[in-house]
Amino acid sequence: MTAVEPEKVVFSFDNQMNLSIPDFDPPNKPKRNKYALACCFLACMTSILLGYAIAARTSDWVGRRYTIVIAGAVFFAGALLMGLATNFAFLMVGRFVAGIGVGYALMIAPVYTAEVAPASCRGFLTSFPEVFINIGILLGYVSNYAFSKLPLNLGWRLMLGIAAVPSALLSVSIIFMPESPRWLVLQGRLGEAKKVLDKTSDSLEESKLRLSEIKSVVGIPEHCTDDVVSLPKQQHQNSVWTDLILRPTPSVGHALLCGVGIHFFQQASGIDTVVLYSPTIFEKAGIKNDNEILLATIAVGFIKLMCVFVATFLLDKIGRRKLLLSSVAGSVVSLVSLAFGLTIVGKADHKVEWAVALCVLSLVSYVMWFAIGMGPITWVYSSEIFPLRLRAQGCSMGIASNRVTSAVIAMTFISLSDAISIGGAFFLYAAFAAVGWVFFYTLYPETRGKTLEEMEGIFGTFFKWRSTMRALEEKKKRESYYGEGLIGNSTYVGS
Repeated sequence: MTAVEPEKVVFSFDNQMNLSIPDFDPPNKPKRNKYALACCFLACMTSILLGYAIAARTSDWVGRRYTIVIAGAVFFAGALLMGLATNFAFLMVGRFVAGIGVGYALMIAPVYTAEVAPASCRGFLTSFPEVFINIGILLGYVSNYAFSKLPLNLGWRLMLGIAAVPSALLSVSIIFMPESPRWLVLQGRLGEAKKVLDKTSDSLEESKLRLSEIKSVVGIPEHCTDDVVSLPKQQHQNSVWTDLILRPTPSVGHALLCGVGIHFFQQASGIDTVVLYSPTIFEKAGIKNDNEILLATIAVGFIKLMCVFVATFLLDKIGRRKLLLSSVAGSVVSLVSLAFGLTIVGKADHKVEWAVALCVLSLVSYVMWFAIGMGPITWVYSSEIFPLRLRAQGCSMGIASNRVTSAVIAMTFISLSDAISIGGAFFLYAAFAAVGWVFFYTLYPETRGKTLEEMEGIFGTFFKWRSTMRALEEKKKRESYYGEGLIGNSTYVGS
């Protein structure tokens, strides 16, 4: 089943709601610590399912773990409705329900993972959402190819309904996972939080340190060892949004700018046009055979997935910042090269072999550079920079930016290509990526190795974050020296 260009699909709005599903061909859907690793692996599987919704209030109310269960259950219902749909309206209801579950998954998976993972491998574990997003995309490409061989009335039902299987398995599996220790502390359940931290930390000493830092942030005295404590009634949810958007502290404002910005530039660089319109791009580049186009699209999805796997192992070794800047720089060069090749192919009156080769190589290069940095780092960075009380809401703001930008880019690609040519569209995406590189270079501090409770200290000075980082490092050294008795009561000269 080949991809259909959106402008060629025409519906009559007078009788659209009366169409039976077999009469309508739906468009292709592109589609250390072992305990902590297993928990984060299951949580991030929810990110295979892309869509819209906001789950911040739910995650603060019932907890991170049960929010993931809700996400899987709602998506299961939506996938089942789509697979059993008898008309167009029924199909749209199923898609709407599935979208709600997907939105929950997009917000809660990175938050849960960041709060469970130890600092030593948080980048590795929190990059799993991007891994599973790409697994989902690749499975979508493969299912399109496989189900296109079946009779139409069966193929589309399997293509949409089969997503209910992993969501059902996921919902059941997550019941056996622990709750986020940081959420447990917010509820005053210190005993349970300690047990989770003991299991998910690299050592008991690290577990004690993590619990002490979380207690400090929440306002619980460090000497308190009760299993359950009574905390003051939390302020109304509206005050959380006030602190995040209307009257943020410099630290929260800086974190919000970075969280929303990285999600915006991830999508503004045009990655979803490659995911959704790879067949169209290959066709524009001169590849006409339908099977060759579908197989080339599957190959791109596979390469992207492999590069994301590589990135997961580099995040905690190289760091977020260096990998992000390298990824975006490589993406800019690849996008310019792709735009140039597509422009040559579009203007030529015969097949230009070198330009076709340049287009294919540039597209693969862009996918590789994106997947090795910008793809996974977006989820990692945005889930670890917000204060505990605002983390769910801050992540939801970033994901809202991501999904809105993605929708705008995807829906305008065809009309933009008609207006300024497909090559011109990719020149525009390259310009967005270049602006993004400058934005990241000037505003984004390194977060590798920092605990979530330390983040508030490294944000807040915006363009002057480098001097802030140096000051914090000096302060750490002094505290370390005093703690070890190396300086004693002597005057510290280096400050």
